[in-house]
Amino acid sequence: MQSEKQLNVIVKRKTVNIEIDSILYILMKKKIAEIHVSGGGVFETRTTFAQLAPRLDERFILVCRGCIVSVLAIHRIAKKIELNNGETLEYTVRKKKAIVAQYRQMQQKIFSGMCNDGVVLTDEDYRRHYASFDNMPFAFTDIEMVFNQESRAVDWIFRYGNEALAKLEKTDLKGLIGYSFGTVFPNMDSKWLCCYERVALYGETLEMIDYSPEIDTYIKVICFPTFKGHCGCILFDLKDISFTRNSDDADKALKIYLGKSLEQD
Repeated sequence: MQSEKQLNVIVKRKTVNIEIDSILYILMKKKIAEIHVSGGGVFETRTTFAQLAPRLDERFILVCRGCIVSVLAIHRIAKKIELNNGETLEYTVRKKKAIVAQYRQMQQKIFSGMCNDGVVLTDEDYRRHYASFDNMPFAFTDIEMVFNQESRAVDWIFRYGNEALAKLEKTDLKGLIGYSFGTVFPNMDSKWLCCYERVALYGETLEMIDYSPEIDTYIKVICFPTFKGHCGCILFDLKDISFTRNSDDADKALKIYLGKSLEQD
């Protein structure tokens, strides 16, 4: 029996169970469905749209003939549909108003379900929950995503941070905890938002290596899901870490890692 949270399909003569929560979008090419999932995976199965659509839940919206998209995957609807993994999709422009209305309605419903669902609410609760990170030698923070009326991620709020975070951000913890990033850093670069949005909505674990103009530092960020609508982030100043090769396996691991990163680009 198929789980309500899984889509069971035949791929290369084998049954594959795909978590519905991981599906970004589905493209129909005649009688072949390309199921694109978070992390860059694609599953091809022989089926029709009429057979497939009823097996999905209401979060999926039809954006053009042969393309159905999860509202969680959508970052913005402009000239194209911009996904939070950086991909773009075409849609039926003459139906834009209806598509946008359906998208906003579903996003609001999903986000309202996140509110106070297992999330600790006070600063003291967060401090107790993350007490083991207080004296860690690396920066750590738990951030809560902030969405606007169009259900787009526009900022995040620091809910917990350790002293190493304050040092990296060059700001006292009292000036971070409970404040939004955009409030603390008016020169906020929006490039971080899509990645944090993917983590908070899709439960992915992502790594970013980039320049932070806010603190004039090149940083590495590993982010992962914590509470609903939140993500945890471990941050490093790149000048403080280096890669060491202890064996041939290390080189192989690095090639696999870099190869995967390039595939996602």
